[in-house]
Amino acid sequence: MIQNEPIGMMGGTGLYKMGAFRLKRKASLVTPFGRPSDSFLIGELAGRNVVFLPRHGVGHRYNPSEVNYRANIWGMKKLGVASILSVSAVGSLREEIKPGDMVVVDQFIDHTRGIRPATFFEKGIVAHVSFADPLCPHLRRLLIQASLKAGAKVHERGTYVCMEGPMFSTRAESRWYQSLKGDVIGMTNLTEAKLAREAEVCYATLALSTDYDCWHQSLEPVTTDQIIAVLNQNVELAQRIIFQALSDYHAHSDCSCRSALRHAIMTDRKKIPVSVKKRLKIIAGKYL
Repeated sequence: MIQNEPIGMMGGTGLYKMGAFRLKRKASLVTPFGRPSDSFLIGELAGRNVVFLPRHGVGHRYNPSEVNYRANIWGMKKLGVASILSVSAVGSLREEIKPGDMVVVDQFIDHTRGIRPATFFEKGIVAHVSFADPLCPHLRRLLIQASLKAGAKVHERGTYVCMEGPMFSTRAESRWYQSLKGDVIGMTNLTEAKLAREAEVCYATLALSTDYDCWHQSLEPVTTDQIIAVLNQNVELAQRIIFQALSDYHAHSDCSCRSALRHAIMTDRKKIPVSVKKRLKIIAGKYL
């Protein structure tokens, strides 16, 4: 039986499609925030309705700072998605997180530079959303259990340092990220998580460790070839984990992620421009 509520999937570097995914249709959306990375692929996987989007576009056309995160999350919300499972390649900042290991991230450190828009609330409306625990606890538990069932080496917690990119870190930066107690480093997921929380969408990340960044003196610095080689070896495992997670998924309608905006909007409703209310109808219409 296919459950009604569609589950969103964001595929990162190396995961542009899912094996066993049965495509029903494509949705090409134009959003109030521009065009998403690509068409949304709507279909079935593991007995669930799924909406899949390759984060960087088919053919990997957008670098991490060019990805239109707002349009991507808006599109997911428009298509009825209330939970998103994100798959992302990351570099490891810890010896014990080896290339090929899975990390179910529970925290973020923001080291982006403000190039990418990371809020829906601007230009006439202000909202301050709680982000102390930035990943959905229910989805995190689901990914941990699915990873164990799939036979993966999984780290059940981890702090994800989100840097701007697209260039990799210097050695000094990499050592600094370690001093901040970062566990893995990537370039995308924090922005998605922020916008998903504002959109009241549950969100969690399955991070695939591909390398030791450049802090590990006994190894060569990370290269794209190295990342792709590890991804090619482990993409099937990542797909098995997602398949298992989808098989085990059940919605948590009482999750706090789904009411994140309840007390967050600060602006007097009478002062919010009509154009802003229209722009945010999909995201926050019930509060406006």
